[in-house]
Amino acid sequence: MSSWIDISQRLDDRIAVWPGDAPFNYKVSWSKQDSGSVNVGQISMSVHTGTHIDAPFHFEDDGKRVIDLNVNLYIGPARIIHIPNTACLGVNQLEELNLKGVKRLLIRTGAWQDRSVFPESIPFVEPGLADYLARAGVQLLGLDLPSVDPLESKELPAHHELARCGIHILEGLVLDNIEPGDYELAALPLPLVEADGSPVRAVVRKVE
Repeated sequence: MSSWIDISQRLDDRIAVWPGDAPFNYKVSWSKQDSGSVNVGQISMSVHTGTHIDAPFHFEDDGKRVIDLNVNLYIGPARIIHIPNTACLGVNQLEELNLKGVKRLLIRTGAWQDRSVFPESIPFVEPGLADYLARAGVQLLGLDLPSVDPLESKELPAHHELARCGIHILEGLVLDNIEPGDYELAALPLPLVEADGSPVRAVVRKVE
């Protein structure tokens, strides 16, 4: 059986965050010297740091929070595809692919090369792709990018259309060395009751 491959960004103080968002920080808040027995760490971070999922509350005030999401969508068979050197991700880029039976689709664009620096621009998901994917049966879309929309967008049309079509969003994957094909995916969010997103430890295993 194939080994699990980590496709998550490493969380340390070098990780790039959305400009203006909370930086990642870890510190030992209670040391073994102080406690007499253990080191106890503390982290502070945005829930959208690194590899993470978006809950609809992120972009809709009445949207579901993380705790309301179906965890089964974040575990199971997934298809990884490569779409390099593209300015956008739309029907034209995917229409030649057979997505029948694909519930979880992960796309490697290769556009975010240096993850210690937040990108200036990214390939964005065209809103019309959401309906196309939903009709194919896709319920989770994952990208190696920090967003599904243009970075300067305030309307976030792709976020809204994906949610309307019942497609969940997984962002910030590290797919650099992952070949296209069929995999098992595990990318569970934390059980955050009020949150609009959650970091995940995303891993894949090749289907033999």
